[in-house]
Amino acid sequence: SLALVALISAFGSSFQYGYNVSVINSPAPYMQDFYNQTYFNRNGVPMDSGFQTLLWSLTVSMYPLGGLFGSLMVWPLVNNCGRKGTLLINNLFSIAAAILMGTSELAKTFEVIILSRVIMGIYAGLASNVVPMFLGEMSPKNLRGAIGVVPQLFITLGILVAQILGLNSILGNAEGWPVLLGLTGIPSLIQLLTLPFFPESPRYLLIQKGNEEQARQALQKLRGWDDVDDEIEEMRQEDRSEKEEGRFSVLSLCTFRGLRWQLISIIVMMMGQQLSGVNAVFYYADRIFQSAGVDNNNVQYVTVSIGVWFLTLFCLFQVFIVESLGRRILLLAGFGLCCVSCAVLTLALSLQTTVSWMSYLSIVCVIVYIIGHAIGASPIPFVMITEMFLQSSRPAAFMVGGSVHWLCNFTVGLVFLYMEAGLGPYSFLIFCAICLATLVYIFFIVPETKNKTFMEINRVMAKRNKVEIQEDKEELRDFP
Repeated sequence: SLALVALISAFGSSFQYGYNVSVINSPAPYMQDFYNQTYFNRNGVPMDSGFQTLLWSLTVSMYPLGGLFGSLMVWPLVNNCGRKGTLLINNLFSIAAAILMGTSELAKTFEVIILSRVIMGIYAGLASNVVPMFLGEMSPKNLRGAIGVVPQLFITLGILVAQILGLNSILGNAEGWPVLLGLTGIPSLIQLLTLPFFPESPRYLLIQKGNEEQARQALQKLRGWDDVDDEIEEMRQEDRSEKEEGRFSVLSLCTFRGLRWQLISIIVMMMGQQLSGVNAVFYYADRIFQSAGVDNNNVQYVTVSIGVWFLTLFCLFQVFIVESLGRRILLLAGFGLCCVSCAVLTLALSLQTTVSWMSYLSIVCVIVYIIGHAIGASPIPFVMITEMFLQSSRPAAFMVGGSVHWLCNFTVGLVFLYMEAGLGPYSFLIFCAICLATLVYIFFIVPETKNKTFMEINRVMAKRNKVEIQEDKEELRDFP
């Protein structure tokens, strides 16, 4: 049951996050032609190139902006509707957006596509936060890391499927692009029909709804055995720990001393994840492969194939290694590889016009960077949010972490072209510095959470926050 609910949740939600990140890349010229033709049919004159650029920029940027809006909805929805309930409600956003995008050409309206990108962004913002929370709360401590990286695996699979279906010979053409956009509703429909047969998060049922019997039944179904007393007792301890505090809002989370370093840690890791230059590496990858002799007509497919296949392969590999190596070592290794790759890539790009073999070194740097991001920076921060916060503060923590994630994503998309125009390859030194700063912070502050209960992790962080947990009441108090 745990494996099935992980697959259904990740396929129905995380997969679509990845799918919609890249689905408009391949058919972009045909969609822009549709924008221009629709405008011409309405007004009798061609669309101004500047206005067309603005419309396409809106089409691209509305997705991360919608993701920010979706992240802001996490806290109220998961507290009032539950984790499973929020995922089921969220499917309505995806299905509505898929119908609108799939029929946009027939309706002769490009405004609907831009609106649908906002709606899909809201869907992705909710999905990217609620799925890790849902699966993390359902998993036993010895599988929490492996289950926690499944969403990232399906995000990369979504990117891969979007790129394959977006090939010109399949759906990335003048006739097929509406179908390509509309297919995003199918995983949501599958999830909407199957997820109701699986239990809600046991922690939500016991700690927030106060229904121990339903929590016990959910645990027994997820574990496959009847003796779940140890986990129930651990939840009771967590419940007692939070009785004095109540539910955290974002404001109370930001001002509560007992969670100070947890909050700073997720903000740093989320900023590091998005500001580490992954989008810039993919942006430069086309030129890097061209300089190595790849034909211009094939360079996009080579870039996508190498990048996405490596991401998918190493995310799949990480499912099996995260519980043996731990979260901390993967974060350090991931950001370390990204830092070194950015530094060497700056040198290689600067010298490739004078030293012929530097173009091949650039390709190696791209591959190493992608591996580093896949094993650490991409999947682990969301796992850490689940593990570093208890039930009452976890929704607010995901709301903060998700908002930082999408805001940084939006910012990189907004400013990178200006960075690239002003600094050229030296812009990677900025990403190198960000990776290094994140690496140093993780080394000194972030603890290992492998195979620990949420209460054990909470005790570790209490020492960092200079508060103590009284064992008789499991209550946070300031040190005198």
